[in-house]
Amino acid sequence: MNTALKKNDVVTLHTTELLQNGNAVSRLDDGYVVFVVGAAADEIVSALIIKVTKNYAVAKVQKILQPPLERNKDGCPFSHKCGGCVFQHITYKSECEYKRNAINDAFSRIGKLNLSLSEFIPSPSETHYRNKAIYPLGLSSDGKITSGFYARMSHRIVEHDACLIGDKKFISIRNSVVEFLQKNNISIYNEETQKGLVRSVYLRTGALQNQTALTLIISDKTLISSKIEHEFVAFMTKNHPEIATILINVNSKASNAVLGSEWRTLFGDGYIYDTLCDKRFRITPASFWQVNRLGACKLYNKAKEYADLKDGQMLLDLYCGTGSVGICIAEKNNKLVGVEITPQAVVDASFNASLNGIDAQFICADAENALDDERVKNLKPDVITVDPPRKGCDGTVEKIASFGAKRIVYISCDPATLARDLAKFEECGYKAEKACGVDMFARTGHVECCVLLCRT
Repeated sequence: MNTALKKNDVVTLHTTELLQNGNAVSRLDDGYVVFVVGAAADEIVSALIIKVTKNYAVAKVQKILQPPLERNKDGCPFSHKCGGCVFQHITYKSECEYKRNAINDAFSRIGKLNLSLSEFIPSPSETHYRNKAIYPLGLSSDGKITSGFYARMSHRIVEHDACLIGDKKFISIRNSVVEFLQKNNISIYNEETQKGLVRSVYLRTGALQNQTALTLIISDKTLISSKIEHEFVAFMTKNHPEIATILINVNSKASNAVLGSEWRTLFGDGYIYDTLCDKRFRITPASFWQVNRLGACKLYNKAKEYADLKDGQMLLDLYCGTGSVGICIAEKNNKLVGVEITPQAVVDASFNASLNGIDAQFICADAENALDDERVKNLKPDVITVDPPRKGCDGTVEKIASFGAKRIVYISCDPATLARDLAKFEECGYKAEKACGVDMFARTGHVECCVLLCRT
């Protein structure tokens, strides 16, 4: 342990590299590491030590003594408290360079691969690109409803009246919900006591006009009464004509899960429409959908280029969600088979394929189990696409490779699990030939990557 540092000391630190969580690293002369919250790479800061352990310390920037060229002077005023945008304090150009390097580092360090990105595509917009937001609700000491996002590593709500990455409509809609709840004395759920009714406000919007879905997440089956529900719908649709549908989601469990399994539509059809790559999609709040529509178009166009699907060929799309990847790649003269674990997403995917004239079959199953299913294991796909959750394709790599497809296109939101899986695919006879980074989550620590694997 470095005895020279103690909690509440104010010290001068020179930072070196940046981390995925937005913190910078400073190393003392003896090699002891200090993680500096709110710092950029290669700057000198005055910092308050807030934690000291045997192996590292944590400090918080008090004053920037020598700023680097990459520091952003116009970042979000709430980002130092909110847990979302960890890179608001650096320029977007520097953020993209960091993410490119992070992906390449994962390829070499974790996967031991002779592979690097051939290109990195920035987000078409670094502000107001998110088409989805979930605002938890709480109560202040004087009984007023609070709403915002959770602070980093906590369930403490950080109130805010603007979000630089969220859709511009969202704050106004959220505020109207809070106004209605406050005027009608509707109780707010308390995580500690597990009492109260309304937990969160969930918003999702599509590219078309009047295509915003509002979901109220509550702990009981009804928002007080049917009369109150009708009044809520009337109030919200009068003030926000862009709302196409309003739903209730029931989450009565005392857990960190945001959504429950029970849905009920109060207004509209229960879904909205969006467009990707000149194709139209119906999406429900329960289904996965990319939060950055323009960024998703860049990503899926790259996946289509890598897939290089020819007339009459078959595409097997694993972890397919609402079918967006496969439908954006396949054309009317291709056969598409998708596998997805969420039942509602399978319904949406089937509808979306029909909407776009794609010959498709969608199977509701976990990808790993579906590969042993008679409906899947005897297929002869020419190309396979995979877009797994953060844990990657762990446990399914060998089964995917056993289909013998000419090409596999792997879309990933986690460079570490991607690199691990690419190394396993190489052992199974598939070599990663090309890779492209796509920043779907500008100003946050997340990044997407699309990789082409060819059978050797």
